Amino acid sequence: MFTAAFVFLLVCCARPARAAADWLIDPSPFKAKIVSGGLNEITLENGLIRRVFRLAPNAASVAFDDLMNGQSLLRAIRPEAEVTLDGAKLDVGGLAGPPIENYLTPEWAGQARSEPGALPFVHYKTGRTEARFPWKKRLEWMPSDVPWPPPGVSLTLEFARGGIAVDVNYELYDGLPLLSKWITVHNRSNAPVRLDRFKSEILAAVESQSIVDPAEAWMAEPIEVETDYSFGGMSPSSRGQGFRWAPDPSYKTQVNFELKTPCLLECSPSIGPAQIIPPEGEFESFRSFELVHDSTDRERQGLARRRMYRVIAPWVTENPILFHATSSRPEAVKRAVDQCAEAGFEMVILSFGSGFNMESRDANYQAEIKNLVDYARSKNIALGGYSLLASRGAANPSDNTQGSPARFGVMPCLGAKWGIDYIAQLKQFIATAGLGVLENDGSYPGDLCAATNHPGHRGLDDSQWAQWKAISGFYEWCRGRGVYLNVPDWYFLDGSSKTGMGYREDNWSLPRQEQEIIERQNIFDGAWDKTPSMGWMFVPLTEYHGGGAAATIEPLKDHLAHYQQRLADLFGAGVIACYRGPRLYDAPETEAVVKKWVDFYKRHRAILNSDILHLRRADGRDLDYILHANPSLKEKGLLMVYNPLERPVKETLRVPLYYTGLSERARVSERDAQPRKFTLARDYSIELPVNIAARGVSWFVIE
Repeated sequence: MFTAAFVFLLVCCARPARAAADWLIDPSPFKAKIVSGGLNEITLENGLIRRVFRLAPNAASVAFDDLMNGQSLLRAIRPEAEVTLDGAKLDVGGLAGPPIENYLTPEWAGQARSEPGALPFVHYKTGRTEARFPWKKRLEWMPSDVPWPPPGVSLTLEFARGGIAVDVNYELYDGLPLLSKWITVHNRSNAPVRLDRFKSEILAAVESQSIVDPAEAWMAEPIEVETDYSFGGMSPSSRGQGFRWAPDPSYKTQVNFELKTPCLLECSPSIGPAQIIPPEGEFESFRSFELVHDSTDRERQGLARRRMYRVIAPWVTENPILFHATSSRPEAVKRAVDQCAEAGFEMVILSFGSGFNMESRDANYQAEIKNLVDYARSKNIALGGYSLLASRGAANPSDNTQGSPARFGVMPCLGAKWGIDYIAQLKQFIATAGLGVLENDGSYPGDLCAATNHPGHRGLDDSQWAQWKAISGFYEWCRGRGVYLNVPDWYFLDGSSKTGMGYREDNWSLPRQEQEIIERQNIFDGAWDKTPSMGWMFVPLTEYHGGGAAATIEPLKDHLAHYQQRLADLFGAGVIACYRGPRLYDAPETEAVVKKWVDFYKRHRAILNSDILHLRRADGRDLDYILHANPSLKEKGLLMVYNPLERPVKETLRVPLYYTGLSERARVSERDAQPRKFTLARDYSIELPVNIAARGVSWFVIE
């Protein structure tokens, strides 16, 4: 006889059904929900992924299914988490018993026994998703309003024994194959406890590849992991501090002879956190996000990744048009504000080298900046400035990181007095002057510090955690005040809206015309991982690094064709650049060109901020073109076509429209003219005739 709970487990762990629709076209059918299977099972599912938990004799994940492809992602049972307290390692939940670890059948899961010594499951609670921190939106900078927190459901599994309790927290989101996980450790004893290490996720995943021999590189798993414990770079490679795909030595029946298949996901800091939890206190880990890919196609994976950021870090959709002013003198700032307001720009950043000093404690200086902020606000311009953190030393060298090399040569420790004072000073200046933007250059890159006399940490083991908490807490504070963040590091999940799209700074010293092709290449390459609004580019109106007059645009009116090309490149991609110089225009004809492209961007802002589909990368040999696509808009696509050649080009482009959501017919208008009608081919493409002038550009709106 089968119990009702066992029958439910058989159903839940049976072959997953496939999703009926494409969530990248229409996510609305895929609502997250929690399904109870009686006393012993509970399930998180949203029609795209499903995670099933067995609750007795202890709690553990017994299925993780890709409902898009009908594939199981879990091959074995592991503890729900692991904590090391005062030197003693403790499993949180988990079940033992399946005879092999290549796959997990419902029968084996139902017969599994509790792991000896593991922290036992007590109960669970369910709810809705909650905001990680407050976010004050700037709707005028966004293509549309987006919800915060992202809609979905939450599940908390509580494990406890004696004075220690560990909550294992999950959130599952509507409309995409993504869940998040983190742990909360409670000290309910009457003595402090040291949390030496933790693993908030331990997932025995189905291997993506089986290789007998030693291998230098392995195929990526279909589960992409992101954490808010990320720092140290402008690209996704900087995300790896909080997780690793490790070999699983207990997986004795794997194909690899050395048992080194990287098929065990562990979410954990690389060092520490070494945090003291006081009596009746608690510790909350960072959050891990697990995105399940339904394809190995690079474009589709990029679309999924970008959708993830829009959902769990929706401030990345804020995309103000900004100007980098090279002087902070009041008259220069007012001139920059006036020009930006006239041309339609939305933000002025007092740039590096401008003389702006956010570390000044001079009340008169702060009042002067506040007056400028108020003046800018009266013209609907947000004003703020630049501050350098990494690659500089503290006034007292003992306040720099100690004992290990700093990534950028030198780094003030954020747990030292200097670091604590630095963040406090920036908060005070921002609040007093009412700044609307902070560009924090060289943000905390993950450096360790072995000092034992810094007030914000005790030694090496807790230094990375303490410094990350300091900088991420500061960024979250900024977000709650509506302060926009430009940060050249991967701090998106902690509040940053933008980082570098990806470029070499020295290239802005090349001759002007060479910068044009490279600029479009940089955007094309950076947009695999970033939405247009997540990456900034750079326009050296005045000299930057070198190159002299041949590299810069000033005087602007004398190089108007090049200036217009740069505006077309950037606004056409929906990518905002740091236009750096003393002025935005220098003549009526220059102002007209700037206004033309700002108006174009604002007229088509929603679709231009939408995903870029990669059609042909710029190489200077033929047309290059990209397609913005968004099935939820009236303008479902916008194709930008660039001709780098000294002759006109007339040809027919195959334009794939699947991700616009169109399936039968499309109306296409060039430069907002009368539309032409097209019938889509069976592969959702159209054949579009184009005729682009020599060194020209055109755009085509698709509805």
